[in-house]
Amino acid sequence: MTVIERFLKYVTFDTQSDELSDTTPSTSKQMVFAQYLKTELEELGLDDISLDENGYLFATLPSNVDRPIPVVGFIAHMDTSPDMSGENVNPRIVKNYDGSDITLCEEEGIVLSPKRFPELSAHVGEDLIVTDGRTLLGADDKAGIAEIVGAMAYLKAHPEIPHGTIRIGFNPDEEIGLGAHKFDVERFGAKWAYTMDGGEVGELEFENFNAAAAKVQIKGRNVHPGYAKGKMTNALLVANEFVSMLPAGETPANTEGYEGFYHLIGMSGEVEQASLSYIIRDHDRKKFETRKAFMEECAGRINEKYGEPLVTVELKDQYYNMRQQVEPLMHIIDLAFAAMQEAGVEPHVKAIRGGTDGAQLSFKGLPCPNIFAGGLNFHGRYEFVPVQSIEKAMNVVVKIAELTARRY
Repeated sequence: MTVIERFLKYVTFDTQSDELSDTTPSTSKQMVFAQYLKTELEELGLDDISLDENGYLFATLPSNVDRPIPVVGFIAHMDTSPDMSGENVNPRIVKNYDGSDITLCEEEGIVLSPKRFPELSAHVGEDLIVTDGRTLLGADDKAGIAEIVGAMAYLKAHPEIPHGTIRIGFNPDEEIGLGAHKFDVERFGAKWAYTMDGGEVGELEFENFNAAAAKVQIKGRNVHPGYAKGKMTNALLVANEFVSMLPAGETPANTEGYEGFYHLIGMSGEVEQASLSYIIRDHDRKKFETRKAFMEECAGRINEKYGEPLVTVELKDQYYNMRQQVEPLMHIIDLAFAAMQEAGVEPHVKAIRGGTDGAQLSFKGLPCPNIFAGGLNFHGRYEFVPVQSIEKAMNVVVKIAELTARRY
């Protein structure tokens, strides 16, 4: 089975995670996929295959050299985003893409166009795997799984390529920020690892956002509107006041690169009460802490204005920038950089404007930078992945295994 055939099989499994669930995995359908993968790994002849009750699937490709070599891991997540349906994914391959618009769903007028998605133009002449416009594709992160499994199959079929012990791990619930929470780093047993969960070809990332969630609760006072003067406090209007106090230019739609933001992801309520949900992001830890403090300051200023505690802010840190954990071990970045070059890929070291399981794993003692998986426009109907990108990512995994044996 080719790496592309694996990927096309994997996306037929609906594995959406659910942020409202209190189980691990958050959806039982992720376990269905995990059990399928377990069977596939058994058929490949890998060792130490284990699938625990929380949906964490580990396996080992044993070393084929007779000297000690650091154990390297490769990790990808099984779930797809709750943002759009992953049920009945119906992919097709656009051969030798010519740079024009791609009609995904003629019936609904859904078009993947380089005018709106200019990254398409970088893949003219390649074969693009696209959706039918009704679901996401699932390249995030089933492309990563296919690349890792494909690389293990390739190394099994080519014993002349020297490599040390390789551990692979597939986990649930990355898309809801819980992928690393029950990941047993000690049992995984790798010296370092790489998540295959990036985007465009060549991406190599060891920096990510510091991240927090903020829940803003606003209390109001409802009085008959005809007799409300001096008595009513409209929680919805107070919520608007709070929103307006945050910098208008510091939102996802207005920032890029290392610029952080406040992102309003939910608002609800009525006169008596209202709530706002935010996520806070910044690469710089000091700026990140300043952003959280500013939200609390805004609440304090409103409470002072009204003379009573109308607004409360509940902050919860989600993950931190892995750079501080990886930077002392730059040889693992150098190794991936060299592997890309040997695989014919131009490396692009950049910061993630998001987070990965690798960030949390790095703080749990498993340094874990992120490597491209090849997909673009994740989490929606316009997601696509070039066939050639998946193949290149698989080759990078093979080269990392080979270079580790050569260098150590």
